[in-house]
Amino acid sequence: MTHSTISISAEVQTALASGQGVVALESTIITHGMPYPTNRDTAMAVEQAVREAGCVPATIAVLNGIPTIGLDDEKLEQLARSDNAMKLSRADLAMAVSKGVNGSTTVAATMILAHLAGIKVFATGGIGGVHQGAAESFDISADLHELAKTPVCVVSAGAKAILDIPKTLEVLETLGVPVLAFGQVNFPAFWSRDSGLAAPLNINSVDEVVSFMQARQTMNIEGGILIGNPVPEADEIPSSKMNGFIEQAVTEAQEQGISGKAVTPWLLGRIVDISDGASLVTNQALIINNAKLAGQLASAVASL
Repeated sequence: MTHSTISISAEVQTALASGQGVVALESTIITHGMPYPTNRDTAMAVEQAVREAGCVPATIAVLNGIPTIGLDDEKLEQLARSDNAMKLSRADLAMAVSKGVNGSTTVAATMILAHLAGIKVFATGGIGGVHQGAAESFDISADLHELAKTPVCVVSAGAKAILDIPKTLEVLETLGVPVLAFGQVNFPAFWSRDSGLAAPLNINSVDEVVSFMQARQTMNIEGGILIGNPVPEADEIPSSKMNGFIEQAVTEAQEQGISGKAVTPWLLGRIVDISDGASLVTNQALIINNAKLAGQLASAVASL
């Protein structure tokens, strides 16, 4: 796939050509993560956080079969109102293109398209990983393998806390993905700042991240980097409280036979209900916080 077969907005093209920082943003949070109009408003707030860091946001999706890098307000509104967009990962990204339909990009698909466009930094909420009960279901997100092969730096609030985080970290280690906790020793747990698990690596400044990226490039080490950026303390839901919400939602999902790609959006939506909306507020806060850090990082990378 070349630039002739993807659509890159004029703003993103200009930024890339001039050396301005660009931050890729996923679109699954718009179609499968939040209700309308919260999804639209959150996406716009995330883009604004990137702009305030001096960078250009590039929200990524497939629209009418065209991989699109950078959505204007009209396209973002269209996607936010869509009720039939495919949820796209590596396996089915090309299917949406071949069928000419709309699709939102997961972490894996966003990384693929960001790399094709030449974007090095990507902000998301939380990555996918090893699902609870994966020893029986074998349900492991393609995000993990994408991180091992695609050279994009992903800023997240860790792995989604509905997952089996210890096993997710083990798989990332096996795949050789560097996992860096930003500003703390332990790996964050999405809605909560602390998963109780030490991160394999930790880092305390944007300059340190840039130096790490440069060292990997010099050594020709392939693949991406995962940064675990904890949600601001004022916005977190402590894991002691969050775990009860998650256990209830997971139990209900199992009882209802929900599986595959439907699991994550169903659990996230159910947890919003169980937490009386608190998880949604925290979700908004963490993705905006990640966009701020990603903007700072993209600016630093572009200045090189």
